[in-house]
Amino acid sequence: MPPKAASAALIALIAALVAPPVAALDTSLGALSVTPMAQGLDEPWGLAFLPDGRFLVTERAGRLTLFSEGGSARTQITGLPQVWEEGQGGLLDVLVTRDFATSRRIWLSYATSENGSTGGTATGFGTLSDDGTTLQDFRPVFTGPATAGGRHFGSRLVEAADGSVFVTFGERGLGMPAQDPAVPMGKTIHLTAQGDAIQTDPAWAAGVYSTGHRNPQGAALDAAGNLWVVEHGAQGGDELNRVEPGRNYGWPVITYGKDYDDSPIGIGTAQDGMEQPVHYWDPSIAPSGLMIYQGAMFPEWRGDVFIGSLKFDLVSRLDPDAAYAEEQLQSPQTGRVRDIRQGPDGAIWFLSVYDGAAYRISRP
Repeated sequence: MPPKAASAALIALIAALVAPPVAALDTSLGALSVTPMAQGLDEPWGLAFLPDGRFLVTERAGRLTLFSEGGSARTQITGLPQVWEEGQGGLLDVLVTRDFATSRRIWLSYATSENGSTGGTATGFGTLSDDGTTLQDFRPVFTGPATAGGRHFGSRLVEAADGSVFVTFGERGLGMPAQDPAVPMGKTIHLTAQGDAIQTDPAWAAGVYSTGHRNPQGAALDAAGNLWVVEHGAQGGDELNRVEPGRNYGWPVITYGKDYDDSPIGIGTAQDGMEQPVHYWDPSIAPSGLMIYQGAMFPEWRGDVFIGSLKFDLVSRLDPDAAYAEEQLQSPQTGRVRDIRQGPDGAIWFLSVYDGAAYRISRP
């Protein structure tokens, strides 16, 4: 073999060895490619993209990592708030604001504790340093009351078109606080871009936007700017809700689920003054992460709702044009899907807890 040909063959071999393996995902659009973009993660929880294509991943133990566009280089970011890793709590979601190019602002949601035995959900923001190594001047802006136990912290962050921020708070496994508009547990919270609580209803605590949520671990905007939330039920009763200001979404007074000992919860499935879910699951899929697709790579799926499943190791696709009929997207990589996002080029990204990886779904 001529020297130049041998050299080219060697380069091709090296490239094949270092390139991430590509798997196949069977879907209604045919087989799609699933490519690992980041690996070696410990309980990845939240995923967000910077304008230049780099991406951030949170890990529940309290790490925030910045990855290069292709995922080959990583930087662990310092300057984070102190995180309470307890049960389901820890470092949760991450949000890159639309004005990041000028503000460099990044929001986090997380579990926090002052005494190490009780804690609550909190959110705040800081400024990413120019070299991408430090979250500077982090400022907590909204914190829920501290309670015992490690259940139901929520929590997802969504930026509205006007720059305000929604953050979902779980009811900490306590049930009825979700119905009390004086406390943030079991609520969607609405904050200004500067972190000030917005008054939705004069009879409610500042910041409370909607009530009656259990453990909302997915939130997203649709193309019209409407807020959607997906939340865990008990046995059955996982819900997809279109969330509107001042509305009550029922938990724990109404639900399509039952308790873990098979006993009934609340009064049934309907009550005047309480909203019905757009879609619910029975049996529960344990939903986490929510994305309403608007990209160019899969125009057939534009407007569809994508949710990760922690229980059945899949991605659920709901089609609003077909009464929210469900397609279950499943492969060896979709193990305990924690978050799902639309990538900058329209690819679909998700976080797998079992693999400790971020994956990208694309056309072959």
